[in-house]
Amino acid sequence: MNSSKKIYVWELPVRFYHWLNALCIVALASTGYLIGSPPAVQSGSEASFGYWFGIVRFIHFVAAFVFFFNFLFRIYWGFVGNKFARWDQFIPYKPHHWKEILHVLCLDILQICKKPLKSIGHNSLAGLTYFITFLVFLFQSITGFGMYAAMSDSFLPNLFAWIVPLMGGDFAVRQWHHVMMWFFVIFSLVHVYLVFYHDYIEERGTISSMAGGWKFIEKNK
Repeated sequence: MNSSKKIYVWELPVRFYHWLNALCIVALASTGYLIGSPPAVQSGSEASFGYWFGIVRFIHFVAAFVFFFNFLFRIYWGFVGNKFARWDQFIPYKPHHWKEILHVLCLDILQICKKPLKSIGHNSLAGLTYFITFLVFLFQSITGFGMYAAMSDSFLPNLFAWIVPLMGGDFAVRQWHHVMMWFFVIFSLVHVYLVFYHDYIEERGTISSMAGGWKFIEKNK
């Protein structure tokens, strides 16, 4: 007879990172879009009362700092967390990782494989995707702080002041920073779809696991 058992997969720090990161991305993408394409807001009030764009920029900058330090914390937890959170879950450095990537492509993308993949944490393709996402996180942080350095005397932004001349000036950095914002938008849509898809197909509590940390696997009696 088949039954299931609970496995504690996502520790509290991982879940905290995930939801805080999601909140930051929503704030950064929405305010970043407004900063890149500000709407013409007409108002008959005194100009000193119309500081909405300054508020948008303030939210963007605060979210950027939270995003950056949350990202640094996740890197740290990749060395001290449980086996599902560690760095080797994101880098396919063994042959079986690449075999699993091909299996996931065959199963989820091409849908020509019938044998399901029973992974508990991240499968190898998801891990590789998140690793690429981490690189984009780093790129956005560096370019964002690089642009912010021109208007700030703070220590952290000025660490990245070199990125603007390296990439050919402020305009080029802004363009790349804006393009990568759309990477997050597309990634978020695909991520949410696949979470619901795997929750339905595998029936392991994929969605609820990022709230409580537990997943369910089958066991034979």
